[in-house]
Amino acid sequence: MDSIFPHARKPRLGYNTAQVEEFLEVARRAYDGNPIAGDAPLTSEKIRLTAFAMQKGGYSTSHVDAALERLEDAFAAQERQVASRLHGDEAWLREARTTAQVVSNRLARPESQRFDRMNPVVLGYNVREVDRFADKLTRYFRDGWPISVDDVRTVVFSTQRGGYREAQVDLVLDAVVDVMLAVR
Repeated sequence: MDSIFPHARKPRLGYNTAQVEEFLEVARRAYDGNPIAGDAPLTSEKIRLTAFAMQKGGYSTSHVDAALERLEDAFAAQERQVASRLHGDEAWLREARTTAQVVSNRLARPESQRFDRMNPVVLGYNVREVDRFADKLTRYFRDGWPISVDDVRTVVFSTQRGGYREAQVDLVLDAVVDVMLAVR
């Protein structure tokens, strides 16, 4: 198979080429509705959570990540079409509104109390940075302020001792992406 992405310059690390190519083959079959025995079901959420091993000279992480974001968008649109046909647009949007309300309630908590905190000797996300981004998300949900799916997907927080629990923050960010893709 020809190289489908640029490679990271040696000795830099990139994504494992065999894993990326295998994943994309499974994704192509799933999207086309032709999975083969052994293919795990694939959804937009699973694409978002996909991770690859690293290797020297592997595929460029930025190029693969951009492709995965486009693939996630395509699967989300397909999932919405299927759900709309089965349950109607209103049911799809009602679910998105419910998720948005849960996220909004979480973000409405007082600053430095929006998420569980790590033990003071363990690293977590920087509380001030997360709260600042949470304020942007609150304005998006409450007032319709512009923020893109890519802004949410690519946000990076530094760490601090006793910071916010990373898994909890990431789960809320994933829910925000789900809502944003649902209302596109």
